[in-house]
Parts: sequence; structure tokens; C-alpha cells
Amino acid sequence: MRTHIVWDWNGTLFHDMEAVLGASNAAFATLGIGPLSLQEYREQYEIPIPRFYQRLLGRLPSEAEWILLDDAFHDRYHELSPACGLTEGALGLLSAWGESGHSQSLLSMYEHDRLVPVVERFGISGHFVRVDGRSGPSGGQKATYLSRHLAALGEQVDPARTVLIGDAADDALAALSVGAHAVLYTGGSHTREKLEPVGVPVVDSLAEAVELAGRLAAA
Repeated sequence: MRTHIVWDWNGTLFHDMEAVLGASNAAFATLGIGPLSLQEYREQYEIPIPRFYQRLLGRLPSEAEWILLDDAFHDRYHELSPACGLTEGALGLLSAWGESGHSQSLLSMYEHDRLVPVVERFGISGHFVRVDGRSGPSGGQKATYLSRHLAALGEQVDPARTVLIGDAADDALAALSVGAHAVLYTGGSHTREKLEPVGVPVVDSLAEAVELAGRLAAA
């Protein structure tokens, strides 16, 4: 059976950290939290996201505060993200992986109805056998979504020969929960220091991630 890659979107294929940071700082401002630098953001960021806000507030946000934070983040992100592009080299890697006879899909915690048009705008939908975004409330973890994603792919994908490439510890935990492999990329939401304790390979480029994915799943 061929090797399958499940790609993460935000911070992995889609180089949107400037938009994420701007949107996060807009959200923080609603509760009087000062802005973070990109390095500070990457050092503090955590999933599930309410725990990230807990780090900054010193407590979990109330339900009303969570709604305020979430709305402010998404409003600003939708303003800023159209200026962002694919991560350097991503298009060539998607093409080469498919041409080598392997398969790939896309799974994001970005809202599905917003994800699909963005992917289509970049002209890369044809590289994926399936594209799934979040269908429920924001702020959750990826494991349940990955399980559904692989179930929908059915017998054409073997979890043991599947590698999730993402930028967050939560990506790796989701992969491990379904018996898949994971490779984490340092160019997104987490620093290398935050990723390495998870215990999966950590790389500094998507090219390294794809090369390693091929070797991991073939082992």
C-alpha cells in the first residue's frame, strides 16, 4: 500500500503566522492583555486554545470572554490572512509526492466552509484525495477530527503507513492516537523547544518533513 500524508494547513502548508499573531493580539486587546511578539507567541501557544488564554490571563476565560476572544480573533484573521501565501516550496512538494505514486489529504482545524475556498484559490485542491476542516466549535483538539478523516478515506489509507505533517504538538498527539506517524515543522505556531518533548521527529523545512515521512511510513 502507498504511503499517505495528512497535511495540516495553518502554519504548515499555509504560511500565515503573521496573520495569526495579528489576530491573536487583537483578541488579547479585548481583555486588556498586551500584544505578544512572534517569539513570545510561539513560546506560549498551546492547544486546546483556552489553556493558551489561561497562561496569559492567569485563569481560564469565562464563557462570555471566550466568545469575545474567539470572535475578535476570527474577525481580524479574516482581514489579514488573504495577504498570506503558501509556505516556500510547498507547491513543488505536493506535486512531487503525488507524482511519486503516493497519496495526500488535508486536515485543518480552520472552519471547513472557509478552508475550502482558500485551498481552491491557491489551485492545489487536485493534489488532495480529501480536504476536511473543522465543523464544530473552535478551540478543540485534532484527534477526533483525524479519526473521522481517516475513516472517511477508508481502505485506501492505512494509518500505519500514514504520516501527519503539522506544526503543533496537538498534530503529533492526534496522529499517535490513531496509530499513525507524525513529523512536526518548526516554521509555524511552536518553537522547536515546545515540539521536541512530544517525542516525534522535528524538522525545519517541509522538504525535510516529506523526505522523512517517506522513510517513516516505509519502515
